[in-house]
Amino acid sequence: MSARARVGLEEIAAIQQGDRQAMAKAITLLESKRPEKAEQGRAILEELVPHTGQSMRVGVTGPPGVGKSSFIESLGIYLLERGHRVAVLAVDPSSPVTGGSILGDKTRMDRLAQQERAFIRPSPSGGSLGGVAERTREAMLICEAAGYDVVIVETVGIGQSEISVRSMVDFFLVLLQPGAGDELQGIKKGVLELADTLVVNKADGAQLEAADRCVGDHSRALSLLHPQSANWTPRVLSASALEGAGIEEVWQTILEHTAALESSGERQSRRREQARAWMWSLVEEGLHESFRAHPAVADRIESLEREVQNLEKTPAAAARSLLETFQR
Repeated sequence: MSARARVGLEEIAAIQQGDRQAMAKAITLLESKRPEKAEQGRAILEELVPHTGQSMRVGVTGPPGVGKSSFIESLGIYLLERGHRVAVLAVDPSSPVTGGSILGDKTRMDRLAQQERAFIRPSPSGGSLGGVAERTREAMLICEAAGYDVVIVETVGIGQSEISVRSMVDFFLVLLQPGAGDELQGIKKGVLELADTLVVNKADGAQLEAADRCVGDHSRALSLLHPQSANWTPRVLSASALEGAGIEEVWQTILEHTAALESSGERQSRRREQARAWMWSLVEEGLHESFRAHPAVADRIESLEREVQNLEKTPAAAARSLLETFQR
């Protein structure tokens, strides 16, 4: 057996034992832009797949400044105290100029990060659709194989990130700010429709009354929407990450949601559909990369782009020309 193969087996065993360093290394390999490194990561993941799928997958999003990290940390500490193992995949926005993480690798959940049964992985989104890291799904599987029974995905809460994270979790939670109920905080109707529960955070001190109004406003808004699941009616709750108030109710709501979808078979069907959609998204990603890497296509891209910009050729004609070149 080669040294490379032995290392792979050792890393697989270490991950299954919950070794956080081995987990981080495997995720780094999967995120690598170097083909040989990414292939190593995929080989490790393939061995771990049979040991995945047993966690509670929770997505958390919300507008900037709503306190996502504080809320997740409070929820994570609550879960650890009750014997759970918690993994947090916190996706930082990427700079459109450098491609690097705007927030860097700074962990914003200091208390949670110090806990032995917690794993936090901040990573840049890489500019992928919706701000969700390209390899977040793979990272989630690594965490599950390592025995983490609750995996929380925190998104940047901008653009299409809500749709992206909804496609990979069991329970989708949207955080709201108190005091902005009249305008519904600019939250689009589509986001409200995606949510399994809305939580008004920062419901404490001088903002308590405003938080109560916000709960009422959004409860009325939700009542006008058709639930996306026949087995679950979305709720609006309030919580204080600072004081820990409402955190238990949020977790109980997640458990009730899981039980409702589990008993009806919807949870399993959702996961099957998510896996199928994930496969096709990877196919599309691979085709896009192969298309641009095709030598004949690469030779024609610059000239065709120039012709389209100069109105000498329609975008449709240029696209057909590139596709015909690729198919030859």
